[in-house]
Parts: sequence; C-alpha cells; structure tokens
Amino acid sequence: MSVMTSDSEDPLALPGPVAATAALEPGRRERKKLATRRSIADHALSLFLQRGFDAVTVAEIAEAADVAVSTVFKHFPNKEAIAFAGDPAVEAELVRAVTDRAAGATIARSLRDYLVTAPTLVAGSPEFVALVRRTPALTEYSDRMWSRHARAVAAAIETETGWKAADIRVRAWTRHLVQIPSLVRGEADRAAAVDAVFDVLSHGWTPDGPTDRQTQR
Repeated sequence: MSVMTSDSEDPLALPGPVAATAALEPGRRERKKLATRRSIADHALSLFLQRGFDAVTVAEIAEAADVAVSTVFKHFPNKEAIAFAGDPAVEAELVRAVTDRAAGATIARSLRDYLVTAPTLVAGSPEFVALVRRTPALTEYSDRMWSRHARAVAAAIETETGWKAADIRVRAWTRHLVQIPSLVRGEADRAAAVDAVFDVLSHGWTPDGPTDRQTQR
C-alpha cells in the first residue's frame, strides 16, 4: 500500500482481534510474533513498491526483514498473502460489523459505517492499488480474497438473521457489498458515494427510473 504516515493511515495495520489482543497486553511471545509479521509485511511492501511484485523474491523479503525464509512462511502461506497482510483483519472487521453492531443498528448501517471510517484499510492506498492493477497475480489474489470476504459476511448474516448464506439474494448482496471499496475509489465525497451504493443495495435501482435531473424538476 503506501509509505506509512501514521497508524491510522497504515493499510497494513492489523485491527480488530489483533488490535484487541495488543490492547490486552499479550505476552512477550505473542508480541514478538506480531512484530515479526509486521516487519516482514513492511519490508515486503517497500520492496514491492520499489521494484514491482514479480521482481521480489521471498528470500529477499526475508533478508530485508532479517529473518529466515522459513519464518516468512510461518506467517504467510505465499508472497501474495504478504502483500495483503491486512486481509485477515479486514474480514474479521466486516464480520464484526454484522455480529457486534451497536444496539438498534441495522446490518447495512453497521457495514456502511465500517467502510466509511476505515477507507485506507479497506481500499488500499493509490500506490498499492496501482501495484495490484498492474500485477496479474495480485489482481487474481484480490478477487479471491474479496469473494472469501463476501462468503464470510454471508455466513454472519445467516447467523444473525436466519437468511441462508446460500440464498441467491444474500450472495448477490454480499458480493456487491465487497465491491464498494473499488467502486467508490477516487470519489471526492467517499461517504456520499458509499451511501449511494448502499441506497441501491437497500432500495434497488433501475436505468428506467428518473435521473437526478428529472427528479429535481
């Protein structure tokens, strides 16, 4: 993703369960594991942005992070997973937005709030987005990742509402949900753009309906 400026803007930050664990002062061993994972991801990202994803080897990442290659694979199953180091946390937060939402909040509203308040984590920085778009392996991994997130949200919806995750309506809704970060990227008013997409998800839309100009007449 991008050169880091602060923790709140760090797309590799590990929120949710990882942040909660840190807040509870994990033991030395757990802190060391988290620090090692973070170091590997940070050094890999720097190398990817400098030289391109395909030009960087796992051995070079290990050398930059001052760890053994076997250590890299203890934390990440493959090089693509290193690039998307925040992936598990994003999925966990999406699920939590469904299962741990505020009292009285709808599932749609809770997910909307998460997508608006965590834009860099969910969408990635412009530099990282450009890297993904020009790297087929990362594009394919990203597609699989977001499909997995959609299935996880669908399963959470089933748990919370009884709507079956396999129901075509649930699958369609969650599949469109995980496309929101890509759809609103570059919009001047991100919150308004997210709201517009959720309006479509909640109330539907047809090209045969009135345009904004017609509605204003």
